[in-house]
Amino acid sequence: MTAPLTIAIDGPSGSGKSTVSKAVARRLGIGYLDTGAMYRALTWWCLERGLDLTDAGAVADAARRLPLEIGTDPGAPTVTVGGTDVTEAIRTTRVSTAVSAVATNLDVRAVLQQLQRDLMDRIAAQTGGVVAEGRDITTVVAPGARVRVLLTASEAARLRRRSAELHGSDDAAAVEATRDQVVRRDRDDSTVSTFTEAADGVVLVDTSDLDLDESVEAVLDVVAAETSD
Repeated sequence: MTAPLTIAIDGPSGSGKSTVSKAVARRLGIGYLDTGAMYRALTWWCLERGLDLTDAGAVADAARRLPLEIGTDPGAPTVTVGGTDVTEAIRTTRVSTAVSAVATNLDVRAVLQQLQRDLMDRIAAQTGGVVAEGRDITTVVAPGARVRVLLTASEAARLRRRSAELHGSDDAAAVEATRDQVVRRDRDDSTVSTFTEAADGVVLVDTSDLDLDESVEAVLDVVAAETSD
């Protein structure tokens, strides 16, 4: 039997990793896992319960108890917590400005990283493969993945993309309004995760000058090269 195809994609905010990963999973007909959504879901859950995000122990305990269900269809990924669909809620500014406090909690990371490994195994077994994307998937969560990619882009390109996504515009005002969510988030997360330089065996794909279709094709080319044997 052919082993399931596991693809790990890391990258900073605005590099295109979520959009590209979903498109790659759809093209290959396999499952998709957004690991960043898991940190966002936990952040939402803690905020709803009134937990102090600086209380590392309480937040880690919440991670262990998190009633999370995450959809893995790349065409329509969903996130549900305690029976509530939070797919949209976890993308709000309220969550985006608070998630770093959760994502930099090392005890939380240990809990969610193990859950991510378990989910990758389950999704791959069910669909024949998985594209998992996040910030430390290639190095910590799934260093043994068949294909490992670091998707990157210049800061200017990342800010334009995230501004267009959040504000429907990439003019100067929109870019400045988005800067904190992109630059600060990456700076904070880089204290506990490496996602700016490709580790040994990880293929770097720079999307600064690529559109979506070109970015997807670039990653599919890596997949083809890495699985050609």
